[in-house]
Amino acid sequence: MAAQVLAPLRQGEALAVGDVMPTDIFEFRESVIGAVRSGQSLAALFGQPLGDQRVRLWAVLADRGSGELTLCTAEPGDHYPALTPDCPPAHWFEREIAEQWGIVPEGHPWFKPIRFHRSYRRQYDAWSRTAGDALLPSVTDFFQVAGAGVHEVAVGPVHAGVIEPGHFRFQCHGEHVFHLEISLGYQHRGIERALVGGPNARTIHYMETLAGDTSVGHATAYCQALEALAGCEPPLKAEALRGIGLELERLACHTGDLGALASDVGYLPTASFNGRLRGEFLNATALLCGSRFGRGLVRPGGVGFDLDAGRIQTLCERLETALEETNGSNDLLWRSLSVQARFEGTGIVSEQECRELGLVGPAARACGFDRDVRQDFPQGVFRFSQLPVSTCASGDVFARAYVRGMEIQRSGAFVLEQLRTLPGGPTRVPLQPLAPNSVAVSLVEGWRGEICHVAITDADGRLACYKVVDPSFHNWIGLAMALRDEQISDFPLCNKSFNLSYCGHDL
Repeated sequence: MAAQVLAPLRQGEALAVGDVMPTDIFEFRESVIGAVRSGQSLAALFGQPLGDQRVRLWAVLADRGSGELTLCTAEPGDHYPALTPDCPPAHWFEREIAEQWGIVPEGHPWFKPIRFHRSYRRQYDAWSRTAGDALLPSVTDFFQVAGAGVHEVAVGPVHAGVIEPGHFRFQCHGEHVFHLEISLGYQHRGIERALVGGPNARTIHYMETLAGDTSVGHATAYCQALEALAGCEPPLKAEALRGIGLELERLACHTGDLGALASDVGYLPTASFNGRLRGEFLNATALLCGSRFGRGLVRPGGVGFDLDAGRIQTLCERLETALEETNGSNDLLWRSLSVQARFEGTGIVSEQECRELGLVGPAARACGFDRDVRQDFPQGVFRFSQLPVSTCASGDVFARAYVRGMEIQRSGAFVLEQLRTLPGGPTRVPLQPLAPNSVAVSLVEGWRGEICHVAITDADGRLACYKVVDPSFHNWIGLAMALRDEQISDFPLCNKSFNLSYCGHDL
């Protein structure tokens, strides 16, 4: 196959790195900007070290219309014209690249770190905030609004309870919010660097704990990437069990989120009912694989657990009851006029803003954007049994809640259908060695939205570079936009309606 500037591939396929011809940074920039303007999404943008202080940029573009993924690469040197002014979805990616590799996107409108760790190329470590060897991640500039009566409210990074750290800086006039800036990176763990040289015995456990509430989603994305590189296809039964685990994860998290939203507005019936019902879906996952969070279920080549007829029957009975009770609990929420008065019109993100910023998952579908990997880039069981995409056009807290409610109903029906029609046969096949000097991209619709994993191998078939894009990476900016021109007292409700991951972002 001849090398090409824009190299296409599909889910489940691997491509030789040599078939992706590096271009100059100006052609790379125009290719990415042109693709996004034509309606494609920027699934990933990241740097790969090549040695001798050289770094190659990779962009992964996803075309929903054709179901095709496109790769393009370039070596930018130490600086290049920023994509962000003409391609807003690149803004967070470019800040990450600058932080990690010291490559400056010239003309970036808000050029600052997103995680505050030392550059991997130490001599380019321009952004370290140090006191001796100690990093001070809180020392940074924040956007400020000046004027009579304008004041600043800082929240976090330490929060009450067991919530993870994150800092929120509000520019307000009285209760009115002009701007919210979100600062993360307080628990950066360096997982992507730890994956280099793998896969090994630890790799799957890193994947299952990238974001603990998305264990099945990230493990599935990882296994799909490895299987593409190994030319391996899991058995049909394993694909069905993966789909069941993924949708059970969605059921548990959406049910918990609706309960938490009810709690935020003081509506105790749904808050208390859903708190219990979330546990029913977690327990169903435990019956499937022994872990309430789905750990141990998804493994390269298939799954680690099987279901016999007795457990299938038990699961169906429990899920039927839990779904009936959940739908009843959620109906109480929709019928409460006081709840809807707080949900409707609060934290609006328009469809135009959603598309321009590249939001994903329920946050995007709540803006009327029917973006869903299960429909657009189906893999595994979703090639044969697709779920209807749930959307709502208003873009407010109500829409983000209502999309979750619809997805609970549809995911529940999907899981029951898969359990009742579960195919026979094996649940796992041996994984062959990974193709050397190759790249594979894996997309999965996690419960928060699009998960993207990119795996690149070296000459020995080991992982030379591994990129993870959690849906929260795309969506934190959506929360900031939702707070514009709102009351600061609306922040807890808006925050919960997105329910983004700190650790999934920080990695």
